[in-house]
Amino acid sequence: MSEETEVVVVGAGQAGVAMSEHLGAHGVPHIVLERHRIAERWRSERWDSLVANGPAWHDRFPGLEFSDVDPAVDADAFASKEQIADYFVTYAEKIGAPIRCGVEVTSVRRRAGRPGFRVETSRGPIDARFVVAATGPFQRPVIPPIVPDGAVPVQIHSSGYRNPEQLPDGAVLVVGAGSSGVQIADELRRSGRRVFLSVGPHDRPARQYRGRDFCWWLGVLGRWDAETPPQGAEHVTIAVSGARGGHTVDFRALAADGVELVGLTACYDDGVLRFAPDLATNIALGDAKYLELLRAADEYVERNGLDLPEEPQAHVLGPDPAGVADPRLELDLAAAGVTSIVWATGFATDYSWLEVDAFDENGRPNQRRGVSCEPGVYFLGLPWLSRRGSSFIWGVWHDAGYVADHITTQRGYLAYGTTDRPGAEPAAWNN
Repeated sequence: MSEETEVVVVGAGQAGVAMSEHLGAHGVPHIVLERHRIAERWRSERWDSLVANGPAWHDRFPGLEFSDVDPAVDADAFASKEQIADYFVTYAEKIGAPIRCGVEVTSVRRRAGRPGFRVETSRGPIDARFVVAATGPFQRPVIPPIVPDGAVPVQIHSSGYRNPEQLPDGAVLVVGAGSSGVQIADELRRSGRRVFLSVGPHDRPARQYRGRDFCWWLGVLGRWDAETPPQGAEHVTIAVSGARGGHTVDFRALAADGVELVGLTACYDDGVLRFAPDLATNIALGDAKYLELLRAADEYVERNGLDLPEEPQAHVLGPDPAGVADPRLELDLAAAGVTSIVWATGFATDYSWLEVDAFDENGRPNQRRGVSCEPGVYFLGLPWLSRRGSSFIWGVWHDAGYVADHITTQRGYLAYGTTDRPGAEPAAWNN
């Protein structure tokens, strides 16, 4: 015997909780399945000192302030990972989300000759008319197959890094200059380690400019609503930090503090790691994006007559460190005393459990605004699902509203002819 419901939502992170709120508001029966705890990745797959990259007034759902959960979190502060996880637990309780923790979804298949899907779980099967994959983008850590096992004592992904004491004594190479890589490299250097940071293409906005956080600037400038990334920037990371109260990521300052910058990690041969000669180019392109946002902000202030203090010094970058103009192109790991490599190289999705025709030839979800090409299947929480803000806390909440509206509309069509009462809810389908 299988249980029945209208919608099964897989995952109880920010996407799953948001989806539950909107489905509940529409009166749609649903179940949220989570194999661990609510917002588990915030608790157990992040380093100890991680904080949100956006201020608490911005990176939240509309129905609850962070200070309502923890009064210690000021609106302009950056919540810790534990505070973020607690926020989602509280939010789920507030909306009465029907979340079942400790339940793993092992497969989803379309039911033959009958509507809906059979969802196989570790606690038994569930039949559902609709399925929402809300597992997000951080499912499978990606470590490029560059350095063989055993070349250094420790190689870990940033999702496995916790603190400097976790690593053996010695120098550390951090690969990746997005938010995670930069913050981990900075933390390791402050702990007294010798640190090398491999810098690829990146975007680095000002943390604050003219008294406003960069999240505010992207909002008023309409950039959170961009529907597609700029040409050539599909996989460019954002180097921004909320650590130590929030600050603009500055590779010149990192170099001045003793972090040695190198280019993109290219290949490994017999104990020597080689880097692309692209460090200066990557730094320059990041600088150009930084300055462009400042200019756009200045134009906005002038156009709207705002009384925001000028910051001419923010436009002054200073000279490049010597290591940028003449970068190291290879590194003998043993000679440099490198005992650890931290790969801050992102994640891949894993939908092996979703056995339906909802993917393109490259295995990516074939969807538009979360609505899959496979009727009845939806995706939520992915980068650029509908716009730039889709994978952020507040962005996923709005995307969930669109998906819930689509499900509600489809339920209306399916209800037609099943009852004499106009506008009635769909009847249960036959087994």
